[in-house]
Amino acid sequence: MRDSWRGFAQSPAFEGALAWYFVLVWGSGYLATKAGLADAPPLTFLAIRYAFGLSLLVPAMLWIRPRWPSTAGEWGHVVVAGLLMHAVNLGGSHYAQYLGMSAGVTALVLGMQPLATAVFSSRFLGERLGPVRWAGVALGLAGVALVVWHRIDVRAVSAGSLVAVVVSLAAVTAGTLYQRTWCPRADLRAATLVQFAASFLVLVPAAVAFETTPVRWTASLAFSIAFLVIFASIFAVSALHTLMRRGHATRVTSLLYLTPVVAVALEALLFGVWPSGLTVAGIAIACAGVALVTRR
Repeated sequence: MRDSWRGFAQSPAFEGALAWYFVLVWGSGYLATKAGLADAPPLTFLAIRYAFGLSLLVPAMLWIRPRWPSTAGEWGHVVVAGLLMHAVNLGGSHYAQYLGMSAGVTALVLGMQPLATAVFSSRFLGERLGPVRWAGVALGLAGVALVVWHRIDVRAVSAGSLVAVVVSLAAVTAGTLYQRTWCPRADLRAATLVQFAASFLVLVPAAVAFETTPVRWTASLAFSIAFLVIFASIFAVSALHTLMRRGHATRVTSLLYLTPVVAVALEALLFGVWPSGLTVAGIAIACAGVALVTRR
């Protein structure tokens, strides 16, 4: 049984399952985050999110006993990657929306991550991209722009919100590549606990210092935090890092082009907000771009 599972875990089918899980959960996270931010300010919301995550992970890791970082350097690399991926990335994107940036503009800016990853990887990591893959990167970005076009309100873009979302884009790109480069052998279970703890310790004093809005303890907030912690921060981020270790950085991050597509589909199913013809065209173009980038 163990050998069969090990063989499946190394197969392309397992990688495909991880990829689709990541896309579906990451796309759903837009709606869950929107619901959560209605009841708590952004930094406080994230601090509660990681406190709940630690309450789940600490007893689980005591039972599993994963391999912990063995040197001070490895501890430091895991912490830096976690702060970039969790505290800075999510703090920036949430704060941009808190300052008034529309979901459409936020999604469009963060949709540039595959393009930023492609440029950085080809320049500094030696990952060569042919013309076809560069065309796929460009197509994916164009498709995302069409998908979120109807939600874009540039009047809601302030200097502060623009800085926050650009910081988020830089952090998630750098954090993903940093963990792949400097933590290639880290146990993802132990790394997740360490990164949750580091993010919690940074976010709590920031929330106390900068936020005064009280938290409304509602069922919607509880569901949002539970979904984002268990399915997104723990499993989806681990799936992303697993795929990064196995494949081309640009190929993997191009999957992010599909997350707004999932968000649009769920919004239609749950809230009856059906996509326009322009959105459908954007979905088709984004899917074509991902197909070009991820083809082997």
